[in-house]
Amino acid sequence: MGIDEVKRAQRKRFRNIRKELGAEERSRIDALITERLIALPEYQDAQLVLPYLSFGAEVDTRALIRHAWAAGKIVALPWCVPGTREMRWYRVESFDSLVRSSFGVEEPVPRDEDEQDPNADGPAIALVPGLTFDERGYRMGYGGGFYDTLLSTFDGAAVGLCREAQFEEDLTALGVIDAHDRSCDVVVTEARVIRPS
Repeated sequence: MGIDEVKRAQRKRFRNIRKELGAEERSRIDALITERLIALPEYQDAQLVLPYLSFGAEVDTRALIRHAWAAGKIVALPWCVPGTREMRWYRVESFDSLVRSSFGVEEPVPRDEDEQDPNADGPAIALVPGLTFDERGYRMGYGGGFYDTLLSTFDGAAVGLCREAQFEEDLTALGVIDAHDRSCDVVVTEARVIRPS
């Protein structure tokens, strides 16, 4: 079985694990993940917060986004550049300004005056989604490659959000990590903060 087939099978497995948790349990867990995230020095120090906007059963980021706004941080959400694996980031100050993309996710309207450079002056933190993460900060996403592209050039702190039920000790041993995959600096679950050495 090639890596693509292994990834397909494992994505299905982790989607099922996530689904089996149920909406109420996911909500309880996600509140704990948000508490741990807000306490991170990387978040406390960040002037620019680059979250994903949670969709479906992903670890919820809306409470964190509201906290960042209240704390006076700049929040920029990703806009996927059509036909590429690149994202551009646009400042948002409310959820009302978002539009639904062809993928079904809410995105900012790409206006020049709102664009933010992830590596501009000041500390930044990027929140990274995934179906699973491991002890070394590696993740298995959805296969689009957008976050691997971001992580290959991002100078700030990359933080993966993962529920313990979806956490895997070693994704390399599972056969789903290849050369273009990039690891996160920190992984936050409801139970712990993992800082890969």
